[in-house]
Amino acid sequence: MLSLKLPRLLSINQVPKGYQEQGILFGYRPPRSSAADCLLSVFQMTNETLNIWTHFVPAWYFVWTLVGRLRGPGGREDPHSWPLLAYLLTCCIYPLASSCAHTFSTMSTRTRHICYFFDYAALSMYSLGSALAYSAYIFPAEWVNSTFHHCYIPIAVFNTVVSTSLSCYSRFLEVEWPRFSKASRTLAFVYPYLFDSIPLFYRFYLCAAESCTEAAILVHYKHTIFAFLTCFIFASHLPERLAPGHFDYIGHSHQVFHVCGIIGTHFQMEAIMMDMAERHNQLLPTSLLPSSLQTLGSMGICMAVSLAVIGLCSMSLSFMPEPLHREKPHGH
Repeated sequence: MLSLKLPRLLSINQVPKGYQEQGILFGYRPPRSSAADCLLSVFQMTNETLNIWTHFVPAWYFVWTLVGRLRGPGGREDPHSWPLLAYLLTCCIYPLASSCAHTFSTMSTRTRHICYFFDYAALSMYSLGSALAYSAYIFPAEWVNSTFHHCYIPIAVFNTVVSTSLSCYSRFLEVEWPRFSKASRTLAFVYPYLFDSIPLFYRFYLCAAESCTEAAILVHYKHTIFAFLTCFIFASHLPERLAPGHFDYIGHSHQVFHVCGIIGTHFQMEAIMMDMAERHNQLLPTSLLPSSLQTLGSMGICMAVSLAVIGLCSMSLSFMPEPLHREKPHGH
C-alpha cells in the first residue's frame, strides 16, 4: 500500500534564527526540505499551513472575478475597463505569490529569501494596480485632470520600485537587526498605500463635511478599516506575542494578517467597481483614462525593474553565509 511520509516538525530551538517567528514555538518544517516535502506539508498541519491556504484559495476567487470581467460586456474592448483589469490581475498575483513563498520557503535559506523577494514584488505591484484603478475611478471630481492627477501614476510607479527595493533589502537585515528590518518592511508597504489613498481620504473628508450618500463610500470605509487592521496585526505580532506557543498552528498574527488583507482587498474591489459604475458618465468625458498601452506600460516598467531588483538581491545572497542547521537529533 502506497503511503506518504510527512515531514517531521521541529521546535523553534531546532531551526536557524532566520526561520524563527516571534511567539511561534512549534510546528516548524525542517530547513533544506525538498520541493516534494514542501508540497506535502501543504496538507500537514504546520505553523505555515494556514498561511498558505488563506492566500491560495482567495487567489482563485480573484481569478474568477478577472475572467468574468474579461468575458463580460465590454471586457478588453472597453478602454474604461483597462485600469480595473490591471488591478484585478494584481489581486490575483499577490496572494498566489504569497502562497508559493510560504510553501517553498524551507527548501534553503537562499530559496527562502528569493521566494519572499517575489512575494514582496507582487505586493508592490498590487499597490500600483490600486493606483491605476483609483486614478481612473475614484478621484474626486474637482481633482480630475489636475497636476496631482497627472503626476499620480508616475509617482505610484516610483513608489512601487522603492517598495520592492526596500522590502527586499530588509531581508538582509532581519538576523542582525530584526526590529529595523521589520520597520523597513512595514514602511515599504504602508507608504505606497497612504499615497495611493490620498484621493480616497479627500473623498472621506468631503463626505463627512457634506453628508454625502454615495454607496461606494461606505464600502471604501470598510476597506480602509481592514487595511489599517492588517497593518496593525502585521506589526504587533498579536496574539502569539502575549501567549507564546498557544497560537502556533491556528490563530497567529500572520494568518489573521492574511485574512484581514484578503477581506480588505475584497471590499476595495467592490468599492472600485461601484465607483466605476456610478461615476462612469461623470468622469469618463474629462478624466485622463490610461490607454491599454499606458496601463500595460506602467505595469511593465515596474515588473521589469522589480525583476532586476530581485536579480540583484538574489546575486547578493551569494555573499551571505548559509546559517548552521540547528536541528537536534532525537533520542531513540
